Amino acid sequence: MYGIGIRRVATAMVTASAATLLMTACQPGGSPAGAGSSPSGAPVKPAASTSTSGSASPSTPSTPSTPATSATSGTPTHTATPSTGAKACGLSDLKASMYQAAVRPDGTGTGAAIVEFTNVSGKACTVQGYPTVAGAGNGSPEKNRPLRVTTTGGASTVKVAAGGKAWTKLTFVQVQGEADGYCKSGATPASYPTLVVGVPGSGAHQVALTDGVIAECDDKVTVTALSAAKPS
Repeated sequence: MYGIGIRRVATAMVTASAATLLMTACQPGGSPAGAGSSPSGAPVKPAASTSTSGSASPSTPSTPSTPATSATSGTPTHTATPSTGAKACGLSDLKASMYQAAVRPDGTGTGAAIVEFTNVSGKACTVQGYPTVAGAGNGSPEKNRPLRVTTTGGASTVKVAAGGKAWTKLTFVQVQGEADGYCKSGATPASYPTLVVGVPGSGAHQVALTDGVIAECDDKVTVTALSAAKPS
């Protein structure tokens, strides 16, 4: 009888343990009954996801990026400055001619000359700046003798219409006296059948006087900026 009583107690304990395991397996989510519970046995609610303000906020769709803008104007920084609508004149766009100026220093040399550039390209183009000047022989622009240039007047961009003109005035140190003449500095006068006149960005143009040759002293020349107004 004693042995039978022990077996009944053991059987009852096994049955109770099996019932406990079965209840654990039937908890929602399949987790043990003790998981997610407070020490008192009450279930713990999961914490809500919150934003920095303390309340949950739905995600917002991203917006397309926009071009960077200037802080002062509010316009796109990559906006190009409007062009003048005309390119710089090329070497072949200009035809050069040269004649003696009406207003020139006293003496027997050239004194001063006007160089005229005519736009023969058929469309507008631009010139700007002060020409360079060199003395040269006929047909020898590469064998020239650069003159020391002094510039005068302000330079600005000159838009030359098709068939239009731009000018510069060259003023030399005048030769004095008769015949071959002389230079006040004591230098020997120089004579050049042609000049090579360089236009910034528009090449070098070889040009001869329509009425004589260039006679000057000291290989110096004063040059005005290229202009839309014809000098005297």
